[in-house]
Amino acid sequence: MSQLTDQAQAMRADFAACKGWEPRARLLLKYGQRLPALPPEQRSEQQLIRGCESPVWCRMDWPNGRLALQLDTDARLLKGLLAVLHARLQGLTAQQLQTVDLNDWFNQLGLAGKLSESRSNGLNAVLQHIKAGSR
Repeated sequence: MSQLTDQAQAMRADFAACKGWEPRARLLLKYGQRLPALPPEQRSEQQLIRGCESPVWCRMDWPNGRLALQLDTDARLLKGLLAVLHARLQGLTAQQLQTVDLNDWFNQLGLAGKLSESRSNGLNAVLQHIKAGSR
């Protein structure tokens, strides 16, 4: 597993301070509000990820060999989950990205047991899309 970035470590600490699902859900919504929206012209069919119930757009660049990631959706809770995913992946190298265990990350945040199967599958589709773009 790749090392956590400072942003991911801070996020893990924020979630650890939450006692129960409701505070975690509020924190997810808060993180989702902070995730920058993709401009409408970048919400293209090419940026759309297949395998998600709600539309998710993904834009990746690799300046200096590190992932610069933009994720967006209109679904509020999903946007929070994308912010959590973004914090875990942003700035990783392609090699580090291949070792990311999404289930472990969501377990560390106390979120894994609260994700429906379809939501978990959708987040895994996003991760697989990003991993495929790193090759």
